[in-house]
Formats: sequence, C-alpha cells, structure tokens
Amino acid sequence: MSKDKKIILLIEDNPDDEELTRLAFEESRVANELVVTRDGQDALDYLFAAGKYASRNVEEKPQLILLDLKLPKVDGLEVLRRIRADERTKILPVVILTTSKEESDLVASYKLGVNSYIRKPVDFNQFLDAMRQLGLYWLVLNETPQA
Repeated sequence: MSKDKKIILLIEDNPDDEELTRLAFEESRVANELVVTRDGQDALDYLFAAGKYASRNVEEKPQLILLDLKLPKVDGLEVLRRIRADERTKILPVVILTTSKEESDLVASYKLGVNSYIRKPVDFNQFLDAMRQLGLYWLVLNETPQA
C-alpha cells in the first residue's frame, strides 16, 4: 500500500451528508482524496476491484473507511462483516459514521470489529468539530501497519 496516496473511502447514500463531510474536511484542511460510494455493493466493488472498479489497483487501499449503516443494496453491517472477513482488508481502519441511535447497531458494529462508532451530530459546527478530530486522529496521529 502506498503511504503517499492517502484515500478516505466515504460510504454514504445521503448526498447532504456527503456534502457536509466534504465541507467539514475542507474546513479542517484534510487534504486527502475523498472517494465516495453510495451503496454497500458499490463500496465492496471498490474495495475488491470488482464491477466498474475492476481496473482499479486493489493494492491502493484507503487509509480510512467512513461507513454509514443504513445503505441500499448491502447494509453497513454486512459491508463491515465482509471487510473484516477478507485478508486484504481486515486491518483497514473502519469508522461507523451514522445517525442510528440503536444500541443493537452499536453492539453489532463492535462485535464485527469496527474501530470507532460516531453518531453524526445534527449541528454543523459540532459535525465540523467531529470531522476535524476524526481527521487529526485517524489520518495524522494513528499508526497503521504496512499491508
């Protein structure tokens, strides 16, 4: 995995939340490339270089995956299950970024090996602060092994 190209994979079906995430990263000066997939199947295709991403270099892994739970086609928990089940992706940092307040989602996410679970703040300034902290921790401070 190239440490030079630090990709954030945002798996998010809501265009408003996608735009808020982009704005928050811009405001926080997170300069990483943001790749967006809008459903669980598209995310899995991206990660495993299948479908429309078949020509993508599968060795170029995201440095961070931001995963919504409520997704069309394949839900977020199933995406997480498949990420953790595959040797190529099982150690990638995955942060659930969701509006779900369901305790069962929180518990299931951790049982499946999520690295962090963040409820999306409704207030933009709180969201901005959460993205700033997330970017600082996962993209600057956190150390990940070479694949």
